[in-house]
Amino acid sequence: MIPPPGLPGQSGRLGPVEKRFSGTKDYIAAPDLQDIVNCAIALGRPLVVRGEPGTGKTLLARAVAEGLGTELITWNVKSTSKAQDGLYLYDTVQRLNDSRFGDGNVGDVRRYIRHGPMGRSFASEKQVVLLIDEIDKADIEFPNDLLHELDQMSFEVLETAERVTAKHRPVVIITSNAEKELPDAFLRRCVFHYIEFPEAPLLREIVRVHQPLLEETLLSHCLVRFYWLRDQPAIRKRPSTSELLDWISALVRGGVTERKLEEHLPFLGSLLKKESDIQTIRQVLARGVKNWA
Repeated sequence: MIPPPGLPGQSGRLGPVEKRFSGTKDYIAAPDLQDIVNCAIALGRPLVVRGEPGTGKTLLARAVAEGLGTELITWNVKSTSKAQDGLYLYDTVQRLNDSRFGDGNVGDVRRYIRHGPMGRSFASEKQVVLLIDEIDKADIEFPNDLLHELDQMSFEVLETAERVTAKHRPVVIITSNAEKELPDAFLRRCVFHYIEFPEAPLLREIVRVHQPLLEETLLSHCLVRFYWLRDQPAIRKRPSTSELLDWISALVRGGVTERKLEEHLPFLGSLLKKESDIQTIRQVLARGVKNWA
């Protein structure tokens, strides 16, 4: 178990939050999201973040790093990823080449140890933010293979018998798209948050960050139609925040006014990414939809 934060002698254990995350000028965070990030930092536990694709899970880690004024180290998890990849790799190929061609001291094994993202976050001289992105892409046992390292914030390099221990406990943010259920033993050691899709007032703020010069009437028209689209029961993949931003950008560049939005939805392919969804909405629009609310 992770000892309570702030105990003497616990390297990197955080007591009261020295810096609080409150979003950034480019990332508007809802109050509950701000609170859970600061809770995870204070407890010294990883934060698991779930939510619809495009709701800003990955961008959250970048915003936390910017808000805390520290470095972001990213581990992009793939289907072939192993827990060991995040700790370190022993470059046997390079050592073999050096031994064949007489380049360097092959007796010094340390020269061939390469820290992975988690290893670099432990070895850092200051606290960093570690993003483990899309953890559910890997094998089902992948999260459990990280339990000891996330608990103890240390690992052993077998080839040198050296132990790497975090000088400052990193702020760990883990994203998941719910492709697989995460193990209970893993979740017990984490703080969890589901990013709800933003309501209109918050979404309006988010759009304003990216389109500060957008006319208010056009923005209102866009939001009404966007939420109408998300409420259509027949579509399989509802558009997300990132797709709304792309759509509005396309409207602005295309010179589309609120009047042109009265009868149809231009650039529909920037909002919907499945052919069946596009055909469904075109059929609905062809029936003469007038009430967008």
